[in-house]
Amino acid sequence: MSSRRNQDRLGAPAPDVSSPLATVNHQEDIFSFVTPTEIIDLPSEGQFYGEEHPLHGRTSIEIRHMTAKEEDILTSESLLRKGIAIDRLLQSLLVDSSVSLEELLVGDKNALIVAARVTGYGPLYETKVACSNCRAAQVVEFDLNTLDVRKSTLPEGVEQTENGTFFVNLPQSNLQVELRLMTGKQERAFMELNERRRKKNLQESPITGLLRQLLVSVQGRDDAKTINKLLEVLPIPDSVHIRNVYEKISPDVDLTHDFQCSSCSHEGRIAVPLTADFFWPNR
Repeated sequence: MSSRRNQDRLGAPAPDVSSPLATVNHQEDIFSFVTPTEIIDLPSEGQFYGEEHPLHGRTSIEIRHMTAKEEDILTSESLLRKGIAIDRLLQSLLVDSSVSLEELLVGDKNALIVAARVTGYGPLYETKVACSNCRAAQVVEFDLNTLDVRKSTLPEGVEQTENGTFFVNLPQSNLQVELRLMTGKQERAFMELNERRRKKNLQESPITGLLRQLLVSVQGRDDAKTINKLLEVLPIPDSVHIRNVYEKISPDVDLTHDFQCSSCSHEGRIAVPLTADFFWPNR
């Protein structure tokens, strides 16, 4: 990931000490500095937002560095209980108030999450992980500055529309479906649905719940009844194909990191776990 610090925002000019009002003005201006900001490169490069969206065609976005005010957000018990502390934090950090976090693509939102953590607590992230081979738990330190960006690629046979959606022909049913890239709003709807089902002791539906957020239309029909019917009869090869295509077309931060187990010496890639240590390293 890359970010660019805005050096021009580090402070206000020093007062003219020859002026009799210098001392008074200095007292009045002691907090008039501008909070430092960071320019964050967007994984989407602004390619998948509509023309009316403030990020249409923009390759980067500016965020403020975290302050004590943002720490209040991160430690708010009510926001933590509702699961919206991170969203409130990111919205607070956005310099451009016309950008809504809910309408931000998930990959771009993930870039902001990583950047906010780096500016607030530094790039080194220490947390516990379990080896996929021997299951031994160990403390690992990740360098968030080394994370790469995964750009969107268009698989063969997938067609991008002018609206930023994608037509995909399914291999088994031969149906044509239209997919969209998930925004923060759709991601939240997916998570809230799973949480409601969990609280009611109902069987969770992570696959169909995800597909419901991704699907825009089936054979040109975009009503909820048609999409729900498809999810009831969708063959597994078609389901897998949709998810594989989505992974390729969705720009995001690559949250995987090199890993070597200290117990069994197993080597591989491991997903950086976004545990409580990520934004609450001292808890």
